[in-house]
Amino acid sequence: MSSDDELQEINQRKMVELQKAAASKAMMSALTEPVVLTESNFKGEIRKYPVMLVDFWAPWCGPCRMVSPIIEQLAKEYSGRVAFGKVNIDENQMISRSFGIQSIPTIMIFKGGRAVDVMIGALPRAQIEMKLKQHLSSNMF
Repeated sequence: MSSDDELQEINQRKMVELQKAAASKAMMSALTEPVVLTESNFKGEIRKYPVMLVDFWAPWCGPCRMVSPIIEQLAKEYSGRVAFGKVNIDENQMISRSFGIQSIPTIMIFKGGRAVDVMIGALPRAQIEMKLKQHLSSNMF
């Protein structure tokens, strides 16, 4: 293989990587509210985005209702950088069991489809945002 062929192959691979990154960023910028995650779409959705914050909640949970507006506000503000999702644990018990969710609200941060951080309880916005920023600063888009 000549050096010109090798260079062309490298350029093609890099172009594909850049196109995938641009498509992912475009998808994320369209998200301004949390995605409803269910047992049928959970795995695909958390793998689709480089960083996703997921709120595990239930309608009867008072602290969850306190956190919900914070999550919705952050989804608008971080649109294009972070995807947000919500899992109703009553309707999606298999997901909550698979992550060992025992208290709600539980907020998990996923990177590349893997859980990398967990926050439990009705935390203030500043604390949630601090954790989110930590993961964004360690993530290259």
